[in-house]
Amino acid sequence: MKRFEDKVALVTGGNSGIGRATALAFAREGARVVIAARRGDLGQAVVREIKENSGDAIFIKTDITSPLDVENLFKGVIDHYGQLDYAFNNAGVGGPMNRLAKQTMETWDLVINTNLRGVWLCLKQEIQQMLKQGGGAIVNTASTAGISGSPGSAIYSASKHGLLGLTKSAAADYATKNIRINAVCPGPIMTPMLEEGFIERPAMREAYLATVPMGRFGEPEEITGAVLWLCSDEASFMTGYSITIGGGQTITP
Repeated sequence: MKRFEDKVALVTGGNSGIGRATALAFAREGARVVIAARRGDLGQAVVREIKENSGDAIFIKTDITSPLDVENLFKGVIDHYGQLDYAFNNAGVGGPMNRLAKQTMETWDLVINTNLRGVWLCLKQEIQQMLKQGGGAIVNTASTAGISGSPGSAIYSASKHGLLGLTKSAAADYATKNIRINAVCPGPIMTPMLEEGFIERPAMREAYLATVPMGRFGEPEEITGAVLWLCSDEASFMTGYSITIGGGQTITP
């Protein structure tokens, strides 16, 4: 029997990068997968890939900054599958890089509303459903930027620091309710979002690489194993913590 047979897993931002890799991994382990994202063409492509490999998945178009979209997402999950066992709150944005005094209110709203408020909206729905079922596991995507700061990324870093605080407090709230809430903190992972940043600012590639002791960028699949482990029974005594996966990025000053 596969590890997540007869279970339902939700992956926000599941149409690309780390989310896509994790959705595919959940499906390989037997889970029925719900992919939530804004870009329907990419989301449907992941659903097709899962089904072509004998898996079960649906796509629900969702903007996690919209409370109505989030409500409709969870209504769709329960209407279609009747349960929610695991949630990977992965959807997020980087926003344009700039020194703090040059950042705009538009960037603040975009990044905070997506990376922090959007995850909070999803957590509320996930927890309510898991309370009805008697438990579940949730993983949030934070970042090494949630552990340390770097020039040009104050707003993004603030959103991810906040997300780690949200993870810890939510975990404390529901630790006795069989709901485990943890986080992963990826370093520079070669995703479309990172590649787009390199196109806009080519010098970023070498600057980022210089911060990674292992001397390379990570791949989305290198985050997936930690997410699935945190959702599994093997991590049954772990809640409120984060796993840093950044090629050693945070071990040096």
